[in-house]
Amino acid sequence: MAEHHPDINNWLLPLSCIYGWGVSLRNKLFDWGWLRSESFPIPVICIGNLAAGGTGKTPHTEYLIRLLQQAGLQVATLSRGYKRKTKGYVLATSQSTAREVGDEPCQMKRKFPHVRVAVDANRRQGIGKLMQLDTPRTDVVLLDDAFQHRYVNAGLNILLTDYSRLFCEDRLLPAGLLREPASGKNRAQMVIVTKCPKDIKPIDFNITAKRLQLYPYQQLYFTQVRYGSPIPLFPGKNVRTIRPDVLTGEDTQILLVTGIASPRPMLEEVQRYTRQVTLMDFDDHHDFTAGDLRLIGQKFARLEAKNRFILTTEKDAARLKDHPALPPELKPHIHVLPIEVDFLLNQKDIFNQNILKYVRTHSRNSCLP
Repeated sequence: MAEHHPDINNWLLPLSCIYGWGVSLRNKLFDWGWLRSESFPIPVICIGNLAAGGTGKTPHTEYLIRLLQQAGLQVATLSRGYKRKTKGYVLATSQSTAREVGDEPCQMKRKFPHVRVAVDANRRQGIGKLMQLDTPRTDVVLLDDAFQHRYVNAGLNILLTDYSRLFCEDRLLPAGLLREPASGKNRAQMVIVTKCPKDIKPIDFNITAKRLQLYPYQQLYFTQVRYGSPIPLFPGKNVRTIRPDVLTGEDTQILLVTGIASPRPMLEEVQRYTRQVTLMDFDDHHDFTAGDLRLIGQKFARLEAKNRFILTTEKDAARLKDHPALPPELKPHIHVLPIEVDFLLNQKDIFNQNILKYVRTHSRNSCLP
């Protein structure tokens, strides 16, 4: 029997049972064909999870973008654009803001300007519009956070689960974080255990694999987060780049500003360089207010070190960059800590080959509508 995660609210389990009954009924209606899933004559890859919150969907989606772009494919991403202020289908441009398309789509468009980044709560409509785009045609669509959006029948489902909170030890909302029962994993062809610790031991891979209880048709992968060097959010002549020797210096203080689901790994990463870190932790996808920015400025002003910086995530940077209330005096001090994913157990080449095999096998030229 699977162990329970220590953060489970047992007194809310009766409500989780009611929630689970509703979700299970919905899934059955799709399984029985009473609710219709639509397939498309184009490779559609869904990157999602069973839990609400950060399992690392965005860096894994960006990994796929790089892989597919290097293969010469025209990539499009589609998500609902969480917390955007617009409605319907929106195709992002280089001028799009987080308020127009959401923070993660905005982040992706700025990092990958040649990728088509679209948002639409109606994923079927969104895929249809992306398929209509020409010069060049869209070769593959990546669905970000759409594992529960069963109105689209993705050709390849990639399910992510956090190593520190596997879906097999979690419980349904509101007692736990699961959006649907753990049995939903059966719809995935690939499962990735994300955010594995740096000191993970060989036996831990086997233990985790047994706990997940996957079927033979499901491929299992393990990844770690890798942090890059801090990058100025507003580069310019008078903006200092944080060199490693400066970051580890005794006269350095960091104000770490995050609006993500799990800030602890990033905090631990920054503390590897300096213990003088002040964390300002906001809710995931937090919409910064003018008051929030004033508070950030006040906290930063209290730092007394010679070298003082504001560090934030790529997702938060997408919301901060175009914020009209961001004080100009803070801009030269704000730096972004980028992240990427690394595959463990020499699985990178196997994963890449399986992704490219699926895309090439299901390309428009090899599929009938």
